[in-house]
Amino acid sequence: MFLTNKLPRFHSHFLISPLTSPKPQQRFFLITSTLLSKTKPEPESESSPLAVPLSHFSTPTTTAAAAVVRSPGGQEQGSLLLSPENLFFPPETDVSSIKKAPLSARILKGSNIVVGKYAGGSVDVVNADFVKSSVATEDCPSEGIPEFALVGRSNVGKSSLLNSLVRRKKLALTSKKPGKTQCINHFRINDSWYLVDLPGYGYASAPHEVRTDWAKFTKDYFINRPNLVSVFLLIDASIPAKKIDLEYASWLGQNQIPMTLVFTKCDKRKKKKNGGKRPEENVHDFQALIRDFFTTAPPWIMTSSVTNQGRDEILLHMSQLRNYWLKH
Repeated sequence: MFLTNKLPRFHSHFLISPLTSPKPQQRFFLITSTLLSKTKPEPESESSPLAVPLSHFSTPTTTAAAAVVRSPGGQEQGSLLLSPENLFFPPETDVSSIKKAPLSARILKGSNIVVGKYAGGSVDVVNADFVKSSVATEDCPSEGIPEFALVGRSNVGKSSLLNSLVRRKKLALTSKKPGKTQCINHFRINDSWYLVDLPGYGYASAPHEVRTDWAKFTKDYFINRPNLVSVFLLIDASIPAKKIDLEYASWLGQNQIPMTLVFTKCDKRKKKKNGGKRPEENVHDFQALIRDFFTTAPPWIMTSSVTNQGRDEILLHMSQLRNYWLKH
């Protein structure tokens, strides 16, 4: 049974139904990875987000425009187009402020996530320690502090992302052999919250009974863990959408599990002449495939464990979800 009385609902997009309402006139936002080092932030007010570095944000524009995404070397790589209906607004965000002062409703770069008033406070990872591995939800740590779970298809780069988030090369075991994570692994961050590394799914070489056990206790954890703030579902952006990833996202939605899509390997560029698509194109395609199954857009962010793209933005996003959870 889902413990809705103990877990605040962050993402209203989990009410599964086709989008049938007419679309209003759209305004679009330029999502770019270039820094706003020459842009001065507007004075903070009670309704504006907490002060955070502008280098984390994208540039909004009131006209239809392609969202430029650049590689670490600065070359233009592709584009994403976002309108307000495709943005993720955190709880208690003043949506009307986007019309009054665009920069006051700031969007994390490489994402559709608007930063709200709960962002900030212990964003940086000061210390990270492995606590325990569990094979059942009831065996997990019992402190009741907020936690975020990382899950994804085997070999999606889950352990590498976790190591990138905490700036430790070997906190989580990485391996060229998929399916290495086989338990619910808890890592205590700043002595105040948990990152949880879950078994990857879709590893065909694992015995059927083992894959069944992983799926069973992982989904039991999602449904029965009262202090789970959000699941971060990792999707490989260097390849086209996989059916198993779409099904996993759908399952999380149907069970009203708060979810953020984390697109990994965004530094990898497939050669167009070989039929490959850029990560931005695969991200766009994945969004299109799940759009009809959610009433509002799920939050998503583009990352790379090689370049650390998206690292600070993920931690800032986690902070606003965590702070809201703690308050409510």
